[in-house]
Amino acid sequence: MPIRSEGRTGEADEGAAGTAGDFGGTGRGKASRPVFDWTRNDALVAIGAAVNDLIGFSLGAADDGRPVTVPALVLVVLAAPFLLARRARPVTVLCAVLALGAALNLTTPQGPHFSAAYMVALYTVTRLRSPAVTAAAAVATVPVTMISGGYGDSSVLTGLLGNTVAVVLVVGAGLVVRRWQEEADAKRTLLADRAVAEERRRIARELHDIVAHHITTMQLMAGGARANLAHDPGAAREALVTLEESGRMALREMRQLLDVLRAGEEPEQVPPAPQPGTGDLGRIISESRLAGTPTEFTVRGTARPLPPTVGLTVFRIVQEALTNARKHAVGARAHVRLTYGPDGVDVEVRDDGARAGRPAASRPGAGNGYGLIGMRERVALQGGTLETGSCDGGGFRVAARLPAGDPGGQREDRRG
Repeated sequence: MPIRSEGRTGEADEGAAGTAGDFGGTGRGKASRPVFDWTRNDALVAIGAAVNDLIGFSLGAADDGRPVTVPALVLVVLAAPFLLARRARPVTVLCAVLALGAALNLTTPQGPHFSAAYMVALYTVTRLRSPAVTAAAAVATVPVTMISGGYGDSSVLTGLLGNTVAVVLVVGAGLVVRRWQEEADAKRTLLADRAVAEERRRIARELHDIVAHHITTMQLMAGGARANLAHDPGAAREALVTLEESGRMALREMRQLLDVLRAGEEPEQVPPAPQPGTGDLGRIISESRLAGTPTEFTVRGTARPLPPTVGLTVFRIVQEALTNARKHAVGARAHVRLTYGPDGVDVEVRDDGARAGRPAASRPGAGNGYGLIGMRERVALQGGTLETGSCDGGGFRVAARLPAGDPGGQREDRRG
């Protein structure tokens, strides 16, 4: 007889049985759980019911002045083993417990009572079976518990009223807990669905950042290599090297995202390379310069390690802003400024729009493009603020302020 040890206490683990198919009265729960597959909590409930009924029977016998016989004690205790199978066969267990109680009452006349074994068995039927089965079980329980002899009509009326109230309370408690469990399961499912949707949006943003930045850089590098191939082979060679590195990095980052998608329900594996952060800004600024966008980089304040998520957000903002500048303001000069404050970090990317051929305000998606939406979501996730828009003197500006407290002892990985 296998015993499963579970960390949950009381009746909390019944929710797992309900979600596995026991709720709703479909009958699937009967076949889904082995009869003798019981947990440590089931054993504790059965022992508690047996001890409670033994104490109650003994005290009742002492009050009535009747002897306590061995057969009577056996019938009282015999209900406990049946409770071990209450999850797999709740209706059968209730019938067995009621039959043992009736046999006890017929062999040992006693006053009206409602044992703990009755309560546990009826409660389990209420939790794991349909309302129709529960109603039938409740209606049958009251008269069966009244089977006895040796006491008068007044005791019968008192016992009938007391047992009816007990049945109503047990069934009511079971229905309330069942409704709570169903709502908790529905809420848990909803939260899981939202988490999946949020993860999909995050991966979509990551793919957009990777494709938009690296593919744009590769396109510009290929064009520059072609233009300089005849008269400046050195510049063409440098552009091709940058093109190769950008393509390799794009493949590596996309492979990391695909690994996350393949992981499914398995624990997320440590990526082969750390997520980019502020230490990688020099690399994308060098790529921006090689791609034809003169870019200045200024750091104000005392540089310090940032939490990994904040560093990644800063990196993606600069990456997306420089990519947009190369796409929509060809030939413009850009300036990246990173400012460390006492409780946060500010990042600003500005281009002058020079030789762009059209004002920054007319850029496609300048106000609501997917890249800017991704920036806003990233910044909002960190509890920061983001400002985007055209500059008074021409060009476009992206500025974000991010809170950055204690990185929790995790120093940001720096590369490049």
